[in-house]
Amino acid sequence: MIIRDENAVTEAVLAELGKAPDSRVSEILSAFVRHLHDFAREVKLTEDEFRRALQYIVSIGQQTTDSHNEAVLMAGSLGLSTLVCLLNNGGGGLSATMANLLGPFWRMSSPATENGSSIVRSATPGPALFVNARVTGSQGTPVAGASVDVWHSSPAGLYDIQDPQQADMNLRGRFTTDAEGRFWFRTVKPAGYPIPITGATGDLLRALQRHNMRPAHLHFLIYKPGFKTLISQIYVQDDPYIDNDVQFGVTAAVVGNYVRHDDSASPPESDVTGEWYSLSQTFVLEKGEARLPIPPIK
Repeated sequence: MIIRDENAVTEAVLAELGKAPDSRVSEILSAFVRHLHDFAREVKLTEDEFRRALQYIVSIGQQTTDSHNEAVLMAGSLGLSTLVCLLNNGGGGLSATMANLLGPFWRMSSPATENGSSIVRSATPGPALFVNARVTGSQGTPVAGASVDVWHSSPAGLYDIQDPQQADMNLRGRFTTDAEGRFWFRTVKPAGYPIPITGATGDLLRALQRHNMRPAHLHFLIYKPGFKTLISQIYVQDDPYIDNDVQFGVTAAVVGNYVRHDDSASPPESDVTGEWYSLSQTFVLEKGEARLPIPPIK
């Protein structure tokens, strides 16, 4: 098609996309092009702005490495990750869901760990945290034999791959639920932390004069055939950034109740001194396909 004016550009592209053999590919790309072209028209995008935008997109790919995923960071900072999560869980966005962001630091090979064990694998100063959790179906029936991947940042706000002082796989473990759907473990209370701002996401946050802090949380990935894989984060309820997460990840269903105990309370293990914390949590799985995500880092 010979392009006669700016409207014909969109028509020509849509005509070609309509020929795609995969109808879903055609649907997605056609909607994307319509919105993208309408966006350019609405803001009257200049050629200089267009060139700068392309350079910005290229930089996101250039800044993604084996240990850092700038694309995941950007998607979260625009709220897109949470939007997609909510649209695809809770009965297709119809009800509250414990599904949450995968984040950029999940690793496929967390070590298998016995229930009741600690996932602190190197010296990690901070108050002890004892987690007791249960996995059920939508009707409250225990889900036994589910694989539960756990990972989180240290009290210094760093994951193992960011911190040479931590052992490999520190604060990571993979548990299996018992006959009552329970799993439990010891760790240290995580802290909130800043997301990296050395790349394109940092440029965006500075332009918007936004902070780069995430509230403290634990990550969980629960896998059991017959159920949709649940990816969740449980946030510390009194974190100063609980209602202003740079990644827009905090929903009402995933705010936890991290209970502080002083040294007058009897801790579950005798070596605990000073304050310590406990968390009790129930995770509810939806029926569906069990599928593991692609790890965002290597």
